[in-house]
Amino acid sequence: MSIMVKMLVVMLLLSACTVVRNPTPLDYPGVQAVAVPTDDYRLQVGDQLDVKFFYHPELNESVTVRPDGRISLQLVQEIRVLGMTPLQLTEKLTKAYSAELDKPSITVIVKTFNTHRVFVDGEVNKAGLVPLIGPMTVLQSISQGGGLKDTARTNEVIVIRRVAENKIASLVVNLDYAVDGTDMRQDILLQPNDIVFVPKSPIANVDVWVDQYIRRLIPIPFGVGYGL
Repeated sequence: MSIMVKMLVVMLLLSACTVVRNPTPLDYPGVQAVAVPTDDYRLQVGDQLDVKFFYHPELNESVTVRPDGRISLQLVQEIRVLGMTPLQLTEKLTKAYSAELDKPSITVIVKTFNTHRVFVDGEVNKAGLVPLIGPMTVLQSISQGGGLKDTARTNEVIVIRRVAENKIASLVVNLDYAVDGTDMRQDILLQPNDIVFVPKSPIANVDVWVDQYIRRLIPIPFGVGYGL
């Protein structure tokens, strides 16, 4: 595992109070399958928002979602917006400003989108950060990472995801089912900051063992058809 993905995993673990391990992607409520893509954008840290008041332009503001997932506005307290859709934020602001204004008419516009990314590591040809532009599945992210190595364990690909303010989950997906069409729902949609880790196959681990304990110790050339 590269140093970068180790750092990302450590940061996630340090910020998490509870870890949910290995639920199936179809049973986990925070996971979407590729068959059900979403068109509702959810606000992320770094997004720049224009908050406009139709009848009170003096209250118009341009704000940026802070690292703590909140924004600050006039007349109301700080509001946590991370993960909300623009429509949900509009409804929340309308309710909050109703105590100060008579029938406030508010709209929220996402002026600048933060550059969202996922990290792909393990048995892929080019590990690293992959830009998350629009809906992207696990298979698509791996394709952006140069594709799978021959040593990849495709039936147990791990997706590490922060699912709540104090929780992370490690989701195991079987991409073999997605590739052969048995169950396309295994190829789940990714979210910003997901980590996709492709482990080595058991056969690959055996090859490493053979290389370390047989090939290097016994001066006999082994061909492709050697056996244990």
